[in-house]
Amino acid sequence: MLKPAVFIDRDGTINVDGGYINHPDRFIIYPFAAQAVRLLNLYGYLCVIVTNQSGIGKGFYDEGVMERIHAKMLNHFAREGARIDGIYACPHDPNAKIPKYRINCDCRKPNTGMLKTATAQLPIDESKTYMIGDKYSDIRTGFNFGSATIMVNTGYGLGERQLHGESWERPPDFAAENLLHAAKLIISKNI
Repeated sequence: MLKPAVFIDRDGTINVDGGYINHPDRFIIYPFAAQAVRLLNLYGYLCVIVTNQSGIGKGFYDEGVMERIHAKMLNHFAREGARIDGIYACPHDPNAKIPKYRINCDCRKPNTGMLKTATAQLPIDESKTYMIGDKYSDIRTGFNFGSATIMVNTGYGLGERQLHGESWERPPDFAAENLLHAAKLIISKNI
């Protein structure tokens, strides 16, 4: 049976955006993140992390570091009774220092490759998806996939909206203070 899904950006949405996070100790999860995911779980939404991780291609950290960071995140959520149904990460960048990551791929947001892969691997109802993020590239990803979009004020969100919002061809469908507020919007308005 297909389920509705929420695609969630990582840095700036789930955790404090600390630039290229190259060690699990630098990965600081927002205190409301697990509660937001738990609420979405309770209402039957699959929660899927989709994250650009070009720091791998730029040589700031490797895939093993990213995997340890994701393990830390999953353990934290599990302790809080929240479930992440999938994590998809893009290590590519057209300007990557490491040649094998120096490609124009279909997975780097705002492209939709990570969302398409998730939909192929998980029982996601594509007509009932949402994209939450703190950058306009996250919002464009949602538009490109056909998802409802929510931009959060955490991370780069507030600054991007204030500095560039008037120049966007299409604004996000909704704005939220943070991931928990976004989850409550989804649940209460059934957007």
